[in-house]
Amino acid sequence: MIDFIGDIHGHADKLEELLLKLGYTKKSGTYSHPDRKALFVGDYIDRGPKIRETLQIVKAMVESENAIALMGNHEYNALCFHFHENQGGHLRKHLIKNIIQHYETLKQFQNRQHEYEEYLEWFKTLPLYYETDQFKAVHACWDKNNIAFLRKTLVNDRLTDDLIYQSVKKGTELYFALDQTLKGKEINLPDGLSFNDVTGTERNEIRIKWWENPSLMSYKSISVEPIDYLPGKY
Repeated sequence: MIDFIGDIHGHADKLEELLLKLGYTKKSGTYSHPDRKALFVGDYIDRGPKIRETLQIVKAMVESENAIALMGNHEYNALCFHFHENQGGHLRKHLIKNIIQHYETLKQFQNRQHEYEEYLEWFKTLPLYYETDQFKAVHACWDKNNIAFLRKTLVNDRLTDDLIYQSVKKGTELYFALDQTLKGKEINLPDGLSFNDVTGTERNEIRIKWWENPSLMSYKSISVEPIDYLPGKY
């Protein structure tokens, strides 16, 4: 029995409330259930008020074998934001929009650099997907071709430092597979159309419902984001 838990984004109080509601109890510093375990599908950091506490809860549950935790795009982005490029700078550029995305995480780890770097190391232990005979789990998009490529490329379903450096090279199969697996599939909006995401960043692409048939959908109906002013014709 598995409880699938989506993007927490630093809302530790809500997470604890949910775990208690599902019948988990806290003993010896970790939550457990007599019959079930949790499967967290990524995005533990950024945005929320209690990011450190969220990581503590999830990591403790994984280490006590009461949960499985996958990597989300925010954990991957944090690694790239931290990794230095050989030519200087970082794998994820320190642009304003990227700094804003990670601001709450960085702020809450102020004066706790070593602790933060330990969590970055932990992020690298998180698998990108998980499957059994009963279900398949991934952060954003299960595309069979992407997953097949990742199966033969990753090391124990995980990213190594070398693969992280390779993954930012646009146009490569690894870049494409990771981008869709962790972010989902996107399409460009018609010229002149855009929207602001939850951080206020203007976007010209929308994430789409990849499990649907796009030929039968409109921009409005295929968009994961509920954007009322999208055109009805795709």
